[in-house]
Amino acid sequence: MIRQITVIGAGTMGQGIAQVTSIHGIPTRLCDVSAEALTAASGRIDASVEKGIAKGKTPASARDQLKRCLSLSTQLDEACRESDFVIEAVPELLDLKARILASVEQAVSSDAIIATNTSSLPVSKLASGLEHPERFVGMHFFNPVPIMALVEVVRGGASSDHAVDSAVSLAVALGKEPIVVRDSPGFATSRLGLVIGLEAIRMLEAGVASAEEIDKAMELGYRHPMGPLRLTDLVGLDVRLAIAEYLHEEIGEQFRPPELLRQLVSKGHLGKKTGQGFHSWS
Repeated sequence: MIRQITVIGAGTMGQGIAQVTSIHGIPTRLCDVSAEALTAASGRIDASVEKGIAKGKTPASARDQLKRCLSLSTQLDEACRESDFVIEAVPELLDLKARILASVEQAVSSDAIIATNTSSLPVSKLASGLEHPERFVGMHFFNPVPIMALVEVVRGGASSDHAVDSAVSLAVALGKEPIVVRDSPGFATSRLGLVIGLEAIRMLEAGVASAEEIDKAMELGYRHPMGPLRLTDLVGLDVRLAIAEYLHEEIGEQFRPPELLRQLVSKGHLGKKTGQGFHSWS
């Protein structure tokens, strides 16, 4: 039984994970170096829970669970000290994640599980700087976390069965559907989703159809709940670009980022979080 979870990083994914763990009754510490980011994340979590309750998709009890279970911290040692499960959800930068994970390992107990929410970085490489890589595993949630059912559990080269089983059990306890995949560039989901997303961007770049029409084609023709360009806006164009560059280097030409994606990122059009991407979010 998990006594306390720490989620590191108060960005879109971190706040979503913290919301789900909290409303399922697990004491959760959301940690970020920025007090302002934590305050903003707390407000967005409150609004998300209230929206879910209003729509009848979240039980009214979630409001009290959130107040009881969620706390905030800017101090990593303090946030991790009593947790037996830590989920890192900071930006997709290998060095940053490695530094934070090494600090987490020094702060937690010897039997705590440490997970990364990376969507593409190699779990085994992230584990290489840890003293006990066997307790480290990938746990890739999907955006928006409160709504998306899938959790991709990634078994690194040193991940123990206990670490993998613990991540799977946590996903199930949160009402998610876990799959277990081997540590490979892009895992299963990022690799498949990115191929569609990049091809949609190339089609837009070539003038095949508008962003709205391309998205509608996948939503109505293939029953995707969201079109690939709108999904890229939601994930963040900068995040998609970073993953594409990594997979282009690791796998091959099919992942070369389209020039249109680079241009939009350079202009600061990163999707929903900036109000403009392939669609307008104002």
